[in-house]
Amino acid sequence: MKKEVEETKIAKRPKRWFKIMFLFVMLILVGLFLVFGINYYVKASTKNQILEEQELDTLQDIDCILVLGAGVRGESPSPMLRDRLEKGIELYQMGASPKLLMSGDHGRKNYDEVNIMKNYAMDNGVPSEDIFMDHAGFSTYESVYRAKEIFKAKKIIIVTQEYHLYRALYIANQLGIKAYGIPAKKISYSGQSMRELREILARNKDFINVMIKPKPTYLGEAIPVSGDGNVTNDQEIKNEAL
Repeated sequence: MKKEVEETKIAKRPKRWFKIMFLFVMLILVGLFLVFGINYYVKASTKNQILEEQELDTLQDIDCILVLGAGVRGESPSPMLRDRLEKGIELYQMGASPKLLMSGDHGRKNYDEVNIMKNYAMDNGVPSEDIFMDHAGFSTYESVYRAKEIFKAKKIIIVTQEYHLYRALYIANQLGIKAYGIPAKKISYSGQSMRELREILARNKDFINVMIKPKPTYLGEAIPVSGDGNVTNDQEIKNEAL
């Protein structure tokens, strides 16, 4: 009798392991479905907001052109950031908006994206007073959040690479900003395949972020983008609750 019970237990083990493995595989499949489903939704819901330059004539009263940071090398913008800056400057010179908002990471004294961005624009003929710097644009979410809450922008053009625009526009939509996207010129950058994969996860992260709406790292007094960009000129984060 004891031998029969042991044989029965042994016979049940494969079935138990099969159930566990089946549940594990199903959880993975559901997770992948959610990740790629959210990714698809973010892209599909914003694709019509990505415009060609010839469509700019249909836009009016744009508060600013928001150029998102993308790393610097010494005192020069990275190739990706340079392409964003060139597109933003081009749009400014076309009259798409009277102001540029450079948003990037200046959280450390030895790392300063935004002054490099502003200097690049000034070297290309943009007056200092028309360039605002957001020293605390540490992420896409924070850049867009602060564009609304600190710089009081209600209607903007966002400039970045196309793969990044979908997420930036989705964040703007959920935060109540009227936003349009103009992509920087299409170039295949080194490591772009890995960057595209990371962006899928980033879209999922910010899909959740805009539901929770956490405050950015820093807030502070309003600096309306309708004013003089020189008020953001010093090297430190201005008007922040540190």
